[in-house]
Amino acid sequence: MDAEKDKPHVEKSPSFDSKTTMDDDSEKDKPLPENSHTDITNTKTEPEKDNVNDNENDKDRDLPGDDDNGVKNPSSPKSPSDAADPNSENALDSEIKEEKEEEKEEEKPVLPPDLHKIVEEIDQFISQLIDDTTGPPDLPISVEQFVVLMEAKIEDYDSIDTPVKWGQLSAEDSSSFLGNVNRVSSLSKTLSKFSSDYKYAYSINRVGGVLQRLMSYVEEEFKSLLEDYKIQDSDPSNNKNGDTKPPKQSPPNQESDQNPPTESEAADQEHNIISGYSDEILSDLIKLSDAMIAGGYETECFQAYLVARRNALEERLHQLGFQKHSMDEVHKMQWESLEREIESWIKIFKQVATVYFPNERKLSDSVFSNHSLFSETLFGSLAYNVTIQLLNFAEAVGLTKRAQEKLFKFIDTYEALRDTVPEMDALFAEEWLVELKTEASIIRSRLGEAMILIFNELENSIRGDSAKNQVPGGAVHPLTKYTMNYLEFASSYRTTLEQVFREHQKIERADSATGSEYDYTSQAQNVSSGSEAVKQSPFQAQVIKVMDLMDANVEARSKLYKDPSLSSIFMMNNGRYILKKIRGSSELNALMGDTWYRKKSSDLRQYHKGYQRETWGKLLSCLTQEGLTVNGKVMKPVLKERFKSFNAMFDEIHKTQSNWVVGDEQLQSELRVSISNMVIPAYRSFLGRYAQTFTPGRQTEKYVKYQAEDIETNIDELFDGTATPMGRKKP
Repeated sequence: MDAEKDKPHVEKSPSFDSKTTMDDDSEKDKPLPENSHTDITNTKTEPEKDNVNDNENDKDRDLPGDDDNGVKNPSSPKSPSDAADPNSENALDSEIKEEKEEEKEEEKPVLPPDLHKIVEEIDQFISQLIDDTTGPPDLPISVEQFVVLMEAKIEDYDSIDTPVKWGQLSAEDSSSFLGNVNRVSSLSKTLSKFSSDYKYAYSINRVGGVLQRLMSYVEEEFKSLLEDYKIQDSDPSNNKNGDTKPPKQSPPNQESDQNPPTESEAADQEHNIISGYSDEILSDLIKLSDAMIAGGYETECFQAYLVARRNALEERLHQLGFQKHSMDEVHKMQWESLEREIESWIKIFKQVATVYFPNERKLSDSVFSNHSLFSETLFGSLAYNVTIQLLNFAEAVGLTKRAQEKLFKFIDTYEALRDTVPEMDALFAEEWLVELKTEASIIRSRLGEAMILIFNELENSIRGDSAKNQVPGGAVHPLTKYTMNYLEFASSYRTTLEQVFREHQKIERADSATGSEYDYTSQAQNVSSGSEAVKQSPFQAQVIKVMDLMDANVEARSKLYKDPSLSSIFMMNNGRYILKKIRGSSELNALMGDTWYRKKSSDLRQYHKGYQRETWGKLLSCLTQEGLTVNGKVMKPVLKERFKSFNAMFDEIHKTQSNWVVGDEQLQSELRVSISNMVIPAYRSFLGRYAQTFTPGRQTEKYVKYQAEDIETNIDELFDGTATPMGRKKP
């Protein structure tokens, strides 16, 4: 219609027909008034009025019949019949209707033809773009149609009000959708080769915009499926309680109860249970990741995967009891609390490395099965960050203030690092593995150095224990008990401590409190019965040194007792405790060796003999026959004095040594038996020979206070830490 408005009028001779035509054209160009909604034939009921209007219009405008010189041709007035020509009015209505229909047709969107046909044309066009070397071909209309189709599809799927989730799609719909997404990706890549060509610019932008919207939807659905892990794995985690076995109750297992799976199927089910994804979701994750990578959105894909799986692993660590602690927080913890944290950490570290990391690697290999390098990189980044979090705690533990009670938790942590890190060799790529092993090695070194320094501090504590307090009753000294229990427990870690001293001793010895290298070889020669030196391991030498220092400390303390007999009891008590601990520990016995044990046993026998000599040797001197007879006659006054001395001395021994303590039942029995064997036969013989010398009755009771059986009873009351009233005779 606009074209007809702009068309120039052709000059005609003035006539009625031309005038009529002019008037009709003028009516078409003039806008209708607001109230003119009725038919044109109804608006002209009065011919005269129409003629007046026409004449007025002729005055105000130039006629189309004007010549080039500006001279106007005379016009004839319209007749009423001509003004209301029905043919002319019908033609005008028809033209108006046609123009309106054309405008409506222009406003309607271009609907694409059959989808399958478009897809075929797009595939052919992509193939043509790839293979054509002559130059960029013309864009077919199917490209615009395909773009319109995909825009409509993504608007439907990604609607704000009613979005379509991936799980709602049928297998056919999801497959078709991803196929078209990949087709858009391919189209975008091939068109981008001709980005410098102006005729492709619009289409490149259009296709790129649609691809971005499609990938945004795919990314969100990829994230959503990844986060389904939290829902599916929440119940099994609560049932695990730290157990490394997979949960026994889950939908996959319930199905397998009805149809027992093969070994490979069982392994796959176990993997899916632990990873938290069903086979269906796993398949969808693979398809979506492939689509994102194919579309050039691998960065967004990797980031979504890393965030989702990192959150899942951190949630798992939290459920297992792991908490992030700063270095300062670890150092401020009470040892009892830190000890519990270390126990929990060891359990979690082993479980993560041996259970969760292998399954995490299986998961990444599955999701990115078509991109092995990507899988390796993603798993390495994910597992490396988690491992560093765990190693940071171990590092903080190794830097805490050294104390003897921390040794064994340090050893446990050291062993966890030593034994667990190598199990991750097959999981990590070389670059990740080297960094992790380096970090773990540094932490192990710090722990090893701390352990050696703890033994040095043990030496110093023994050497510096110079208190003048006597142990009541000659019992085992607390330092002896502590040291032997400590060494017995440490020897159970012999393999690890041998490794620690072998790898770190030379570094630490220069800084030890001893100030110089201890001559272990000479010490071994001293305890050896032969002339050849005993070759000792570093840890064995350390244990022997501690034992020698303890022996020296015990011997020095024995001199605090004024009574030599009690001093001997003290040495026997401590010596027997040491030997018993050594014999009770195969590792400690192996460390000390038979030579050292035999020497210690020999020392113990010497203390026993010294005790008998000091205590019972003096008592038995009262029972000698020397000086009792003169010319074959018993000197009664001398005999009376002998019995009186024996009674007084035995009473004192019983009173005193009944309060002495011999905690070891075997040693206590040995002492009592040896005393009885030494005293009772001599007393019985003396009593049998000289008792009749006294007048029976009162005199005998006065001097012969004990029978042999009474002596035996009182001896059995020695060394039990209690005293009973003296003078009680056996009935």
